[in-house]
Amino acid sequence: MRPITLIGEPVLHRPLKEVTEFDQALKDLADDMFASMYEANGVGLAANQIGVDLRVFVYDCQDAEGGEHKGVVVNPTIEFPDRDRVLDHDSEGCLSVPGPYADVARVAHVHCHGFDLDGNPISLHGTGQLARCFQHETDHLNGKLYVDRLAAKARKQVLKEYEALRAQTADQAS
Repeated sequence: MRPITLIGEPVLHRPLKEVTEFDQALKDLADDMFASMYEANGVGLAANQIGVDLRVFVYDCQDAEGGEHKGVVVNPTIEFPDRDRVLDHDSEGCLSVPGPYADVARVAHVHCHGFDLDGNPISLHGTGQLARCFQHETDHLNGKLYVDRLAAKARKQVLKEYEALRAQTADQAS
């Protein structure tokens, strides 16, 4: 398990490097990412959330029908539907902004394209929480956090709540 990188760290706020080597080091990174995600009770984790500057994320969550999905996507891109695009407004949080949640509009179903750990092309369809996860984690790899998608007032409130929780945690530790 590796510690989760928190908002404000530069690696969370810039686009990440493409993966070019599909080797044992990448597989070891994915194992570390799963362990870190599970330890933090998450459903998805991008590499920069453990301080690594590579375009890779892991996920373990349900789709809209309750089906379980687990995997790794390397160098992902998201494809949104051309027609029948429906927005899903739901509460969203982030391991890199621990504590607060806010409503974020995401496209209800998407295709996520990329590569598996061996460099083979993959194409995944996501609905519900899985679609939200694909979009959220790909945003991370592009240097965006969910708070960047919020209106200014909502963003300010989430960051205020985050700072209050962080201060409370620091007080309890001392």
